[in-house]
Amino acid sequence: MINTPRTKTVITMGPACAEPAVFARLVKEGVSVVRLNFSHGDLAQRQMFLETARSVPDAPPIAILGDVCGPKIRLGKVMDGGMRVAVGDEITILREPVLGKDNVVSSNYPCLVDDVQVDQRILIDDGMIRCVVTEKKPDALRCRITTGGLIQSNKGLNLPHTRLSIPSITEKDWKDIDWAIANKLDYLALSFVRTSEDVQSVRRYLDRRHSEMDIISKIEMPQAVDEISAIVEVSDGVLVARGDMGVEMELTAVPFIQKGIISAAHEAGKPVIVATQMLQSMIDSPTPTRAEVSDVANAILDGADAVMLSGETAVGKYPQEAVAALNDIARKTEQYIVTKGIETRPPRLLQMSYHRTAAIAHGALAIAKDVNARLVVVWSQAGGSARYLSKNRFPVPILALSTDPAAVRRMSLYFGVTPMCAEIPRHFDDLPAVVDDLLRRMGWAQTGDRVVIAAGAPLGTAGATNSLGVHTVGARGS
Repeated sequence: MINTPRTKTVITMGPACAEPAVFARLVKEGVSVVRLNFSHGDLAQRQMFLETARSVPDAPPIAILGDVCGPKIRLGKVMDGGMRVAVGDEITILREPVLGKDNVVSSNYPCLVDDVQVDQRILIDDGMIRCVVTEKKPDALRCRITTGGLIQSNKGLNLPHTRLSIPSITEKDWKDIDWAIANKLDYLALSFVRTSEDVQSVRRYLDRRHSEMDIISKIEMPQAVDEISAIVEVSDGVLVARGDMGVEMELTAVPFIQKGIISAAHEAGKPVIVATQMLQSMIDSPTPTRAEVSDVANAILDGADAVMLSGETAVGKYPQEAVAALNDIARKTEQYIVTKGIETRPPRLLQMSYHRTAAIAHGALAIAKDVNARLVVVWSQAGGSARYLSKNRFPVPILALSTDPAAVRRMSLYFGVTPMCAEIPRHFDDLPAVVDDLLRRMGWAQTGDRVVIAAGAPLGTAGATNSLGVHTVGARGS
């Protein structure tokens, strides 16, 4: 545990790591969260991925994140071989489905013609082809090509300046959410979130289904960036989805938007994941580029709680090497942060008097520094205390104990936190002795080491954390 990076690694399951032996090696390298991408594969494959992720012998707690597709707008069918367009050409996008040919195409979203306005841009195939709307008719849009290329069937459409009327959660998404509930996933990632109401509608649905899944809002739309504070407030975490973000907004703005999202999540005491092309070259190469190493390191310096691999582990040739490289970058970056004494501001929750646990977490940080603690131990039944401790960016590991396996898995996402299931001591005063025995048995501390313990009576009750203590390993009654 002591040598494990505090930054958490999220990987995407796919054919490249689906074999149990391969996945077990990834877990050994250090995986905290497994992402199931609902945009790809069928239900049988998804179930197989889930079973693989949950069947590694002696694995540490691993959270499962289901990533719903959201309202992805795509072109309709185009004639075989595609349709090539050049700068200055004009194309027409019809409301009704049509086989694309002779510069006429359609989409899977009939209201595209209603939502898009003259002078707004339409980007095709992740922005590889670009056009601007020059004329709007009742059942068609006329567009001028500004960046040419080959238009092919089912390619995605991005509308960076358009307010869409399409629901953020599609019929397919609701079915996928039902599957996630039935299979007791730990996190649900929502794609193309635009407003806080998008999140709250799913929250209400989960509540009605008595699901404890946490919601991660993927920030990739201009509207979401504009509403970031409100979205973070109602989410359990956020994900900086740089793929569509880089298409929906100016590419050069992505680094600064990333910093703003991370800052907003940190201020609200919520975990944040940075994703997309972290180690993209490792899909085909056993080593990352220098630019990728810098990108990952800077995301951690910005304050990311976790970094995510997508194609690198889902379809790449070197999934194990990618996980190892990501963790090595994280370990060295964290060492740099500690060596240079770089500190982050405490979350704004500390300034809110009703967040007692946040204040206790900040106090634990001061005590840990003053007594040169080896680590911090917290009894965090539902995970709240561990999350507040995590957001204070402790220079030492945090061991979080709970009797709730689901809470333990969710805590796997939290920066610097190693979660573990434990039995409740018979008496509250027995907790230091239990911690003492646990740390020495696992080799995480030696006699004479000091640890900070945060807990509350009665143990096992969510929201009860109200005390701090310093325990010296091997010294009873300390």
